[in-house]
Amino acid sequence: MFVQQFFVKGLAHSSYLLGGSKNCAIIDPQRDVDLYLKAAEDMGMIITHILETHLHADFVSGHLDLAEKTGAIIVAPKSAKCKFKHKAVAEDDTFKIENMHFKVLDTPGHTPEHITYVVTDKSRGTEPVCIFCGDVLFVGDVGRPDLFPGKAKYLASQLYDNLHNKIFNLPDFCEVYPAHGAGSLCGRAMGAKRTSTIGYERRYNSALQISNKEKFIESLTTNMPAAPDHFSRCSAINGKGPALVSRLPKLAPLPTKKFAQMMKKKNTIVLDIRDYTSFGGQHVPGAYHIDFGGNFATFAGWILPPDKDILLVANSAQQAHDANVLLKRVGLDKAVGFLDGGMFAWAKDGLTTEHIYQVSASELHNKLQKTERMILVDVRTIGEYQSNHIEGAVNIPAPELRTRYKELDNGKSVFLLCSTGHRSSLGASILQQKGFRELYNVAGGMTGYSAAGFSTECPMCVAPHLPLMEKI
Repeated sequence: MFVQQFFVKGLAHSSYLLGGSKNCAIIDPQRDVDLYLKAAEDMGMIITHILETHLHADFVSGHLDLAEKTGAIIVAPKSAKCKFKHKAVAEDDTFKIENMHFKVLDTPGHTPEHITYVVTDKSRGTEPVCIFCGDVLFVGDVGRPDLFPGKAKYLASQLYDNLHNKIFNLPDFCEVYPAHGAGSLCGRAMGAKRTSTIGYERRYNSALQISNKEKFIESLTTNMPAAPDHFSRCSAINGKGPALVSRLPKLAPLPTKKFAQMMKKKNTIVLDIRDYTSFGGQHVPGAYHIDFGGNFATFAGWILPPDKDILLVANSAQQAHDANVLLKRVGLDKAVGFLDGGMFAWAKDGLTTEHIYQVSASELHNKLQKTERMILVDVRTIGEYQSNHIEGAVNIPAPELRTRYKELDNGKSVFLLCSTGHRSSLGASILQQKGFRELYNVAGGMTGYSAAGFSTECPMCVAPHLPLMEKI
């Protein structure tokens, strides 16, 4: 038996190739599927099965694209009532691939339709060797049950029962292969290690140290991090069956005049993906800014309206095409073109631009020492803000500026700060759309402010493996 893991940064999603001698299965595939085809080819294997543990909330699955390219059977939870051709499975159903025997456990809790695949390698023994548990069990955490309005406590109760009465009946040596790792918002405090064992999680998983069921439920239904917008739509997309990537419109290079004409349409938005210093220097009026060097896919899915055509401004054609792949992963299928020649061509043709002032940590510090008419908005999460912040700063997480901008006085200079400058630039682009003009992005964020000696180090800014929910 052979297992290969594929990890997507940003979304912190793990998918797997599980192979025998000739045939293999792909578990919880990402939407761009060529890497699985290449991996199977390199191993001399044929992809015969595609296994889904649940209808993923944070990304669009590649099951239909992979099935189209390979003819493999899609296996999915019976309770999901998927609309595409598949083999529906439920509690105690079994199937096999060569010497690998699969048993299905119904494990709702993170989502109502969740299942776990228990695998026994009969070529070596008769006990389960591993589980592919989706988002029920993580390294150091468990799946959040609060993504379905009105069902959080019920799902948390199911999660408790399924973990204690099913998952932890398996042998301690049984390997755990979850669908997410540190950085995902499908849990609260996942560890940086990407796989584990039943025995280790039984002893050291912090969520599972809460033995009292009521306290377990309370812990998973209070003070949970905000869920991005795309969480509420990706499950439905996956259940219906995503559009095949091969049939989506191709991203086209657009000359400046064509770009300028298209951006005026009501169903169109502009997304600038360059670094925040370039965006601050000059950008297309009204553009959203999501720095491609930050957590691009999550914030794109969170912020951008899914029903709008997207025009991209990038450093290069390749960067635009790479961004389009990430947009599709979170169900944003309507990127139709990119600015040919970038902002150089735009400026050369004499078209109007907007700007966001960039200030250093020392400049911000000097401003704060004076009694100027200014507002400092800390756009990090509540957890980050509480761990360390500048006195007097107003905490409004970047996505919430879409509605909470009314709490700010647009007659004052607004300085925006995050951990590095990425989210604050996004926040500045949102405020600029809302009519704010005196906007300043703090380059380097709290990381730079601390490095300059103006504050103690923010533990969540400097620790690279903290859960992403505390850093995005």
